Amino acid sequence: MGNIDRVVTHGTFELDGGSWEVDNNIWLVGNDSDVIVFDAAHSAEPIVSAVRGRNVVAVICTHGHNDHVTVAPELGETLDAPVLLHPADDVLWRMTHPDKDFRLVSDDETLSVAGTELHALHTPGHSPGSVCWYAPELGAVFSGDTLFSGGPGATGRSFSDFPTILQSISSRLGALPADTVVYTGHGDTTRIGDEIVHYDEWVARGH
Repeated sequence: MGNIDRVVTHGTFELDGGSWEVDNNIWLVGNDSDVIVFDAAHSAEPIVSAVRGRNVVAVICTHGHNDHVTVAPELGETLDAPVLLHPADDVLWRMTHPDKDFRLVSDDETLSVAGTELHALHTPGHSPGSVCWYAPELGAVFSGDTLFSGGPGATGRSFSDFPTILQSISSRLGALPADTVVYTGHGDTTRIGDEIVHYDEWVARGH
């Protein structure tokens, strides 16, 4: 059974000419020998430190916003690991890393780390290529910025869309067991069932 550890880094999220101070969650999933890193936010050093010399199966970017891919190429090189991102977020990735490549993630792709399977769920809305990763054995989903404690991720900026994120949450995340723990890109964890009960309120809110 895999362990889940959190690293928090601080920096800025930049899009559409604006800049916001943010704390980002980086999740490490694995055991004493192998690990997957979710998101490469702001600075590499605390992430490398948390890896503790383990074999890194992949550095997974849940989406292409700069605060989630800041040090992805650097981590990939330092940790000798592939960097994974959905191709629909290529345009966002290029804003931060115009001359760096990543490995393409496809919907329903499966990765394995420390005997634990992780399933890619393409959940567009916050960004075109947002992907949540579901680990059934851990009762966990790594949601990036698609779902938070308190509702859907933001959709007020370029390349995002509120009806799309609602559809993604209802069809993909809402289909998961209610007690699935949601490991979010920012802030506290929550559970699918604790959020999805508010779905009609989100629809009524309209953004």
